[in-house]
Amino acid sequence: MMSASLPAPAALARLRGVLLDIDGTITTAGRLGAAAYDALERLQKAGLLVIPVTGRPAGWCDLIARFWPVDAVVGENGALYFRYDHDRRRMIRRFARSDAERAQDRERLRAIGEDVLRAVPGAAIAADQLYRDTDLAIDYCEDVPPLPPGSVQRIHALLTARGLTAKVSSIHVNAWHGTHDKLSMTRRLMSEQFGVDLDAERDAFAFIGDSPNDEPMFAYFPHSFAVANIAPFVGQLEHPPAHVIAEAEEGDGFVVFAERVLAARA
Repeated sequence: MMSASLPAPAALARLRGVLLDIDGTITTAGRLGAAAYDALERLQKAGLLVIPVTGRPAGWCDLIARFWPVDAVVGENGALYFRYDHDRRRMIRRFARSDAERAQDRERLRAIGEDVLRAVPGAAIAADQLYRDTDLAIDYCEDVPPLPPGSVQRIHALLTARGLTAKVSSIHVNAWHGTHDKLSMTRRLMSEQFGVDLDAERDAFAFIGDSPNDEPMFAYFPHSFAVANIAPFVGQLEHPPAHVIAEAEEGDGFVVFAERVLAARA
């Protein structure tokens, strides 16, 4: 059951890592503010693994893994993970689907995207599609006037009717071939790069997000959180987050969360 309260400080003090969505979770009005970025760095300096788990594209993930104060990044809703080895100056890239599968997927998704735009006036291919390797992103409010909920649902229905996996984020409807999601790639990353069996250690990690595409993470982690702007989506979630930072939205809510984790560790 979702709660506006947070776990006891002792539970937060035992965390080994923080997993986090990006858009609407650490960003505010589409921008990453200094306080939220500083919170990422302070969490990492406190000894926690810090890993964004996002719907954003592979091209962005290369930059995030290389330049942000994070330990790795899961991107395109679980299609890939990137980890930059600073000592060896080498980017480690892993994908859920093979090179050949992804090449075929891109051609099919391009045609499906065109069909969706014809069927749903006002929708657009996301501006970051150029930098995507695996999925299709339909913009319903980032760079277009916000579409009504019925139009967003229509986009989702059209995509799933074509046999795709589709998820609604706070800005896009993302769709892809395959059954991977944020959780499946996070589990693979943790095992392959950090030697962590999440099934055995899920209590040692927290996840914080803000929208329906975070639901696999909300369902899996006992220490799952959302910032206050989760509110419009709660009715769509079979598995809501365990806790909500009720007093603050977007990046401000993430800062509140980070402060409480850091205070518990102190």
